[in-house]
Amino acid sequence: MVHAPSWRVLAASLFLVVGAGSASAQSAPVPTKGPGHAAIASANYLATNAGFEVLGKGGNAFDAAVAVSSTLAVVEQQSSGIGGGFMALLHRASDNRDIFIDARETAPKAVDMKVYVGKDGQPNRDTSTNGPLSAGIPGEPAGLVWMAAHYGKLPLSVSLAPAIRIATEGFQPDARFLGTIEDRKDVLARYPASAAIYLPGGEVPSAGWTLKQPDLAKTLQRLAAKGRDGFYKGETARLLVDASRGAGGNWTAADLEAYQAKEREPLSVDYKGYRIVTAPPPSSGGIAIAEILNILAGFDLAKLDVAHATHLTIESMRRAFRDHNEYLGDPDFVKMPLDMLLSKYYADGLRATISPDKATPSDLLPAAMAPEPGMHTTHFSVIDAEGNMVASTLTVNLEFGSAFVAKGTGVVLNDEMDDFALVPGQPNAFGLRGALANAPEPGKRMLSSMSPSFVFGADRTAVIGSPGGSTIITQVLEGILAFIDGKSATQITAQKRYHHQYLPDRVDVEAGVFDDATTKALTDMGHVLRNRSPWGFMNVVTWDHRTNTLDAASDPRRPSGLGKVQ
Repeated sequence: MVHAPSWRVLAASLFLVVGAGSASAQSAPVPTKGPGHAAIASANYLATNAGFEVLGKGGNAFDAAVAVSSTLAVVEQQSSGIGGGFMALLHRASDNRDIFIDARETAPKAVDMKVYVGKDGQPNRDTSTNGPLSAGIPGEPAGLVWMAAHYGKLPLSVSLAPAIRIATEGFQPDARFLGTIEDRKDVLARYPASAAIYLPGGEVPSAGWTLKQPDLAKTLQRLAAKGRDGFYKGETARLLVDASRGAGGNWTAADLEAYQAKEREPLSVDYKGYRIVTAPPPSSGGIAIAEILNILAGFDLAKLDVAHATHLTIESMRRAFRDHNEYLGDPDFVKMPLDMLLSKYYADGLRATISPDKATPSDLLPAAMAPEPGMHTTHFSVIDAEGNMVASTLTVNLEFGSAFVAKGTGVVLNDEMDDFALVPGQPNAFGLRGALANAPEPGKRMLSSMSPSFVFGADRTAVIGSPGGSTIITQVLEGILAFIDGKSATQITAQKRYHHQYLPDRVDVEAGVFDDATTKALTDMGHVLRNRSPWGFMNVVTWDHRTNTLDAASDPRRPSGLGKVQ
């Protein structure tokens, strides 16, 4: 076993390797011609069909993404919505360009960490997860407008039409939607506008209930008619600010007017002949995935038994999440050692600390030398006939976000303030611990685990992502490895999962992921395994260049989803 002093020497030496190598990869081996047909996989069949409706009107993958996102904002409000944010990875076939759109929420100017800390010095989870003080300034509307204006072919009025129609005419929520209302009913009941929508007559609705949302339809109509100003200025902005401040929140008109979606350079990493393009900060997911893949690149996992290959993967997860907790934050506010974290040499050093047959207790890993950082999200994947691609992960954070609906808008506000390190070193709702790099500041974006990704190979391409809080990172990692192993979209979404995030020091496992012999072997190595209920809602689209065929699959754990090729 490596002792703590050796670890500290290693950590110090690794800091000197900044810029020596990075995860920057070679040009993607993408085909020069599109597949001639399209595929969409999303968490709800109405959203998937909305995407195809817009494609049928002459739109491209980016227009379809606007349609899918806005429809999910109507039919899957427990997971996403225009009161939240998203991160989207785009591939434009015409010039083989990859783009990352950061529509993450931001902290309002009046943010005050003291309101999120209880008298005992611990995080006040009620304030950080419920009601208007838990809400960051939404990014999804600005991100959708940006995507449509810069990459789409159709006006917003066309791409938003399916969502407006469904909000006006109504739909019947599925069992998952109704179950989430049951889970959050006590908090929803606190706020009159929320209760009026989700608790008719003061009760949780039964199956067969039709939910009509005229206020949300009007909000979407203003967005369609006026673009960004239709949400961040004018009537919608006034209603949002009045509702927030009237219930004890701190939003101002200036907060909304100042919000901007941003384009950032995606991360890219080579792994055994494949190029993985993924999310940069303020997502932590891409950095962690790249770091894990760089570590694993030094092992020949195919020659190992399942137990030892899994052990090495868990140990790589452990080290990447340690760095996640210490270094990462909003790149507009925090200087992060990304060259170091993405360096092949840094991965070599981390790999050398892994015992081939013994778990490393997380408390033996040194504190990183930082410079002074659930299933309540959704994801969809798109490939269109020209070969344009979108991987988009959207969220309001926890179930129904803050559970607070701004009166007159139909908009459920997020509770993303909990994703900041409100009390450095203390876990958030997903058990992740952060440092000062992820402390809240006015206008700052909170760190995210969202990891929309592309996997480019000589013969096949995948568009992949999932919700799941901190487990997003490991789900996408395991999906990438499964795709590289030759699995289909259906096999990738259905495969059993496991997860380690440094702290708490345990491996969460889905029933059936390991056989008895593998479970015993991992336990004998010192891993603590904990069974938990199935997690995630992965949506994957794949493209086989050899046959020029597409495949789409939605996670079988959630029957409301639909992967469709047309």
